[in-house]
Amino acid sequence: MIEAPPGRPGAPVSERVRRPFTVGDLLAMVGFLALAMVVFGPFWRHVGTGYLYNSASDQHMWEWFFASTAHAVVNLDNPLLSPWQNHPLGVNMMANTTMLGLAIPLTPVTIVFGPSVTWAVALTGGLAGTAAGWYWVLSRHVVRSRIGAAVGGAFCGFAPPMISHANAHPNFAVLVLLPFIVLGVVRLLHTTRPVRDGVVLGLLVAYQIFLGEEPLLIGAVTFLIFAVSWLAIRRHEVDLRPRRLAAGLGTAAGVALVIVAFPLWWQFFGPQSYGSIEHGYAGNDAAAFTTFATESWAAQPEAARELSMNRTEENAFFGWPLVILFVVLTVCLWRVAVARAAAIAAFAMCWLSTGVFLIVDGSATAVPGPWLGMFDLPLFESVLESRFALGAVPAIAVLLAVATDRVLAGRRWVWPLWFAALAGALLPIAPTPLEVVRRPETPPFFAQGLWRNYVDPGGTVVPVPLPDSGSVEPLQWQVETGFAFPLPEGYFVGPGTDGKGTYGAPRRPLSRLLEEISEDGTEPVIDEGDRARALADLRYWNADVIVLPAHRYDDQLKAALEAILHKPARVVGNVWMWDVREFTP
Repeated sequence: MIEAPPGRPGAPVSERVRRPFTVGDLLAMVGFLALAMVVFGPFWRHVGTGYLYNSASDQHMWEWFFASTAHAVVNLDNPLLSPWQNHPLGVNMMANTTMLGLAIPLTPVTIVFGPSVTWAVALTGGLAGTAAGWYWVLSRHVVRSRIGAAVGGAFCGFAPPMISHANAHPNFAVLVLLPFIVLGVVRLLHTTRPVRDGVVLGLLVAYQIFLGEEPLLIGAVTFLIFAVSWLAIRRHEVDLRPRRLAAGLGTAAGVALVIVAFPLWWQFFGPQSYGSIEHGYAGNDAAAFTTFATESWAAQPEAARELSMNRTEENAFFGWPLVILFVVLTVCLWRVAVARAAAIAAFAMCWLSTGVFLIVDGSATAVPGPWLGMFDLPLFESVLESRFALGAVPAIAVLLAVATDRVLAGRRWVWPLWFAALAGALLPIAPTPLEVVRRPETPPFFAQGLWRNYVDPGGTVVPVPLPDSGSVEPLQWQVETGFAFPLPEGYFVGPGTDGKGTYGAPRRPLSRLLEEISEDGTEPVIDEGDRARALADLRYWNADVIVLPAHRYDDQLKAALEAILHKPARVVGNVWMWDVREFTP
């Protein structure tokens, strides 16, 4: 599937001339890193005290993932199960997006500099690395022009959906292996060493599973559509060798399975595993594709808010100039096999991302989408369908790279016209620096180690309200104390009461009561039944101390806890606290 490799146009992989690494390659990669630093510059200037505003609760969760993994590695504990949240059951780390393939190698960074630096390294390196990876594959296997490859690579790393996810989802920012997985599959069509190349492909796939399974699934669907389209276009020219292809794919599957079989078993059948997680219908509104993303030069934040689930799920938002350019390039390059296949893949992934039925500017239509027959399939049932638009990013990048390559190989008077069109389509969606705010400070009760006077070995700290997706600061407190105590409940994905995945732990009576008070300030009447259930929960959690930091309904929360415990709160280290060891012997 090579359209214009560095040798003669149309040469197969086996005839391709190797391109040496040049200053141009170095400049492209330095440029990608510089652009990533611009995007994350505000955070790097305040690393440790800064918080990506649009990450909502996810930055705390990811920093906890990195810190918990590093703690497990240093202490030679099992990194697949963490006991530090959801005490006493723990958290299945494989069933969460913990990126063990990144968290484990970056353990020294986490231990020495802290999880905030690891978070920054992952996101910054992820965008730059993704751009560099696609640049390398495009420049060596698709186009002759390094400028064309740089345009395509930059789009892969910094397209609006990538920047949206870069606020909170490093598993969708670190996609550097995907272009090489694609290349590995393509090589199996031509290789004379299917076993060797199959081993390499298997290693890449296995490692990607430890970086992100969902991007791998989306990438696989995208490549399948591209490959089928390309083979249909070139069916009379392709010399398929089924036995070699089968040998290579079989070897790759075997190698990957040996590495990931046990972790995947743990993910789906181990402690605190779950079958699937439902997100409801979350397809892209058709209007989202022509709208500008929140973090772009031509930002339309209010429109983006209305057309997306949240700031980290702006999965389309390519802007109307690029949509027009995409249509024009599709028509102009229709005779070019790789461009036509890429255009078909981009369109198919965008259509797939619209969900069960097409929605246009908030109005539902009767036009069904392919997701109607896929949303309950294994693996697909746990994916947000709007994210399939991410598969269009590398496909559009191929069109941009091929078009640039052909323009630069043609008449010079066309060059300024093309780059003007390119600027008109890409500059409006160019990323802006991500918004950073100051993170809440850890109360002195934890920062100064005062908690040690109230927590025995094995005892838990019960924050009020209990940690969940809307109350994640306790994860920061736990990390800063070096995982000296476990927390009940928390922010993670685990099994609900029906065995399906849910965010956080199923609420117990006391945590549900405190949640209701924290949401609207309700002042419930506490009876003996409430008290008995609350004390049973404290015993279940093996609670040593209850901690209530400043809260808009702290008076109501304090009153409820005093009614349950029959003892007043004490102020220690800027928090109200209750020593409850007498209730949990």
